[in-house]
Amino acid sequence: MTSPAQSIRELVEPLVIAAELELWDVEVNPRAVRVLVDRPGGIDLDSITNVARVVSAALDGHEELSPGAQYQLEVSSPGVERALRTPSHFRRYIGTEVVVKTAAPVEGSRRMQGVLLAADNEGITIDLAGSPTQLSYEQIQKARSVLVWGPQPKPSQPLKAQRAKDPAR
Repeated sequence: MTSPAQSIRELVEPLVIAAELELWDVEVNPRAVRVLVDRPGGIDLDSITNVARVVSAALDGHEELSPGAQYQLEVSSPGVERALRTPSHFRRYIGTEVVVKTAAPVEGSRRMQGVLLAADNEGITIDLAGSPTQLSYEQIQKARSVLVWGPQPKPSQPLKAQRAKDPAR
């Protein structure tokens, strides 16, 4: 059986693509339908407003997909720290910091943070303090990207070595 979120995704994805946007995710709860859209380089308010009108009209025409008699439609950007749910979401964030919560403890912990090393159709590999750890998608309860603020030191040289080369730092 298809979930409500999947049914809504199938309805609105062609509309979002026609608006030259990417459908990142659809979330459904008893009081709201949340449609997250994006595009390379970021999304603007006018694009969100325009696609919200189209999605609203489509949902009005398919009342059987709505979560209840009254619900709120939210159309927005997925934000800077994004929920990662699909293999394509994970592949997009290879090489960046992620947080993963597993359904059951893995190596004694349910919460992990590290650099995403790989992602395929079966699962991911995350670097946990220098130790690559593989997780299947079935093990992952939640995952999201992590915004890292500020410049990062070059991985090939420790910060001290960089300063020794350039004392003006």
